Amino acid sequence: MSLYKFAKFVVGILLRVLYRVKVVGIENIPKQGPVIICSNHISNFDPPLVGVTASRDIFFMAKEELFSKKWLRALLIKLHAFPIKRGMKDRNALRQALGILKEGNTLGLFPEGTRSKSGQLGEGLAGAGFFAVRSEAYIVPCAIIGPYKLFQPLKIVYGKPMDMQAYRENKASAKEVTDAIMNEIKILIEKQQ
Repeated sequence: MSLYKFAKFVVGILLRVLYRVKVVGIENIPKQGPVIICSNHISNFDPPLVGVTASRDIFFMAKEELFSKKWLRALLIKLHAFPIKRGMKDRNALRQALGILKEGNTLGLFPEGTRSKSGQLGEGLAGAGFFAVRSEAYIVPCAIIGPYKLFQPLKIVYGKPMDMQAYRENKASAKEVTDAIMNEIKILIEKQQ
């Protein structure tokens, strides 16, 4: 068993016990082909939560600072994370993400770019839209309904896949596409409240 699968199993049990995680809409994640899961971001636990509840293995971008120590870098790479320089165009990270999608894999993104301190949905950055229009991936909007409180229910909802073909054909801007994705995440959150 790979480290990724082992970690997914162990962390999945821990999160489900500690936060009574309820997963809704798992059937909405396509079983094959490139997929981008786009979620709101309310906690440092969000990447592991999405990673263990999704039906597919997910690759995540992580801030470059986390890769500065050799042992942590090696661990993160085995857990399907790769570095991105925040606040600037990181062509290596962009190429790596597009390569992951070209190979038919799943990319996990938090379009807000950083955690929301208030728990409210923030504005999405253009990155999610960039990957959506530059790849053949379906976008699966995802809403994490918190807060993370020990032994209190936590819900993660996967919405229906968004077909990006019309956006691609109309040459929509990355920001327009991100706004559409954020709107779908907002609708998922509102339906659960």
